[in-house]
Parts: sequence; structure tokens; C-alpha cells
Amino acid sequence: MRVLIAPDSFTGTLTAGQAARAVADGWQRHAPGDELDLCPLSDGGPGFVEVLAAALPGRLELVTVAGPLGEPVPAQVLLVPVPDGDLVAYVESAQACGLHLVPAGRRDPGITTTRGVGDLLLAARGAGARRIVVGLGGSGTNDGGAGMIAALLSAAGVPVPGRLAGGGDALLGTVPGDLAGLRDVREDWAAVELVAASDVDVPLLGFHGASAGFAEQKGATPEQAQRLERALGDFSAAAVEAAGLSLTMPRPVAREPGAGAAGGLGFALALLGARRVPGAAAVLEAVGLQDRVARADLVVTGEGTFDWQSLRGKVVSAVAAAGLEIGRPVVVIAGQVLVGRREALAIGVESAYPVADEPADVAAALADPAGTLAARAERVARTWSR
Repeated sequence: MRVLIAPDSFTGTLTAGQAARAVADGWQRHAPGDELDLCPLSDGGPGFVEVLAAALPGRLELVTVAGPLGEPVPAQVLLVPVPDGDLVAYVESAQACGLHLVPAGRRDPGITTTRGVGDLLLAARGAGARRIVVGLGGSGTNDGGAGMIAALLSAAGVPVPGRLAGGGDALLGTVPGDLAGLRDVREDWAAVELVAASDVDVPLLGFHGASAGFAEQKGATPEQAQRLERALGDFSAAAVEAAGLSLTMPRPVAREPGAGAAGGLGFALALLGARRVPGAAAVLEAVGLQDRVARADLVVTGEGTFDWQSLRGKVVSAVAAAGLEIGRPVVVIAGQVLVGRREALAIGVESAYPVADEPADVAAALADPAGTLAARAERVARTWSR
């Protein structure tokens, strides 16, 4: 059989490349004669630059940016030349504000900041990029991109109130005067094509927004999540007015699909004129997934947790859609499976297999993520390999 192995990262345990190799190792134990095509993927979150660097003819530049807690962290800018002579830059917001950069005991989206993402944008533009694609996902922040805007305002020589880079909680009570100079920054960045490649299509505010949907997994209490929702409401209203968009947008920027991605970073990019694309779709196109699915007899994808978020533009749903279109079966191997069979079938997933069958198995999977994933892949191969 020809098997395409195309997983996302298993957040916090395995990169997409490590996950693909673990699945391949397990598969080959049962079916050593199968032809395996390893194709690590990303939806815009962790691994976005790594996956694209392996697929595109470009160069990586190492930079140092502000991390989510303000300390310096290493990051990368992938610069890819295009036929017209310009450069396209790919940057990964998780390298600057990812949840993995915040120790478990210090996780608090009320204080973490996206300032480092602004540093990444400035580095990409300084390298000569005329188009910058920003991967959004896996963040440990909930500041609506205020920190990123603070970095750009500061670079433009505008005095920046401390609240903008102080995290989500500090944004409560934000007024347009706190963002003086934003309209000029927006006009300055109009010379650069900005693309937000987001992992989810949720809005900034509301029951499915950044705070209600994701703040708790970043360390917020339910009460703090409600406070962060109010803070983002204040910030977004002030930012839209300061940017001069209140009367020109066909609908509120905060309601745009993807505005809530990466703790609201999608909203701040939209303020600067960025257009949003599904992160998974952008990566799948870059790696030529459609053709690779067509050459396969079976497609194996996966991620850390196969849940409701997986159904809203994540790697698994994008791979399943490709398999459905071409007529190839797609199976999922995930750390945990929290999606019912009917929901899985609705997006084109034939079967989904958890690494951890029972809650007690989770500790073992975390202790040896590659080994337990390989063991599950070996068992899946017994079912699917001819």
C-alpha cells in the first residue's frame, strides 16, 4: 500500500515531523513493505515555519524577540523569493507568544503579551519582505494583539501606554487616546501585504470568541475569562476608532472570521489590513498535498486532541476534505479522540483512533509520546494495511 502520513503537531509533546516519524515507525513494524510518504503539516500554529521551510526554496533568518512574559526568545523568519523578484516572509506567532513558552505554573493570559509578534513583523519587513504571512495558533496570550500593535507604534516613534503591552487584563478601560498613532501605522503598513494564516475561524468576542473559547486552556479561571472578554471589548472598540475604521468597514472587525485566533491576534492583524486565509489550507497548498493524496491508497493524519476545534479549519479537517474530494480514505490517530463517529464521518474521517483509550492512559502517553503513538499506529496498520 501507498500510505500518506500527514499529521499536525501533538501540541506540547511532538512536532509534526516527530509525529510523522513515530507513525511511520509503528506502521512499518506491521507492514514493512508499504510505501510511506511522510508529510508533516501545520495549521498556522506551532511548526508552521518548520513545515514550510522543508517545502519551500527559501532561507531562514534567526532573530530574537520578546516572549509572552517579556523575556527574549529565539524565533525565525523564513524568506522565500518569488518570480517577480520580491520576497515573501513566513513567521510563526507561536515562536513569540506560544503557550509552550509559558511554564505551567506561570500561565496567566491576563499578563502574557504578543509584543514579540510585532518584533517578528518588523524583522520580516526589515529583511525586505513585501508580503508577510503570519501563522496564528497555539498562543499563550489573550491580549487581542495589543502587544503587537504596541511594538509597531513604538518602532514608529509613538509613545506607548504600558497597558498595551501589559497583557489582556490591562486592556480593561482602554480608550482611543491610548492608541494614538494607530491610523498612521496602519497607513504605513499598507505598503506590505499582510496575510493571517489562522488555525481557527472564530470571532474576537462572544461565546465562541478568544476569551470564552480558549482563555481557560491558557490558564484563566472562568471569572478571569469573563473579565478578559470585557477587556477585549474595550480594546477592540478603542482600536477600531483610533484606526479610523468605525465608519468604513462593512461589518465590525471583531466579528471577522479568524479575529479571535491566537488570543485575538487575528483582530490586530485585520486592523492593519491583513486578509485571512485558513492556515491549514495555506500549508497544504505549499506542500502539494492534493497530488500526494491522489498518489496514496490511504491517508493517516492526526493531532494531540481530535475535538470540536478540529472541525473548524484545523489540519485534520483540511486533510479529510482533500481525501473526500479525491476519494481516498482518511483515518485519524490522536492523543485523545473527543469527536463522535457521526461528526468524524461528516468531515470525511473514516475512523479515529486514540493513543490514550482511557483517562489513566494519558500519563503513559505523555511520558513516552513517540513510543505510544508508534504502538497505536502499529495496531491501526493491522486494520488498514492490505
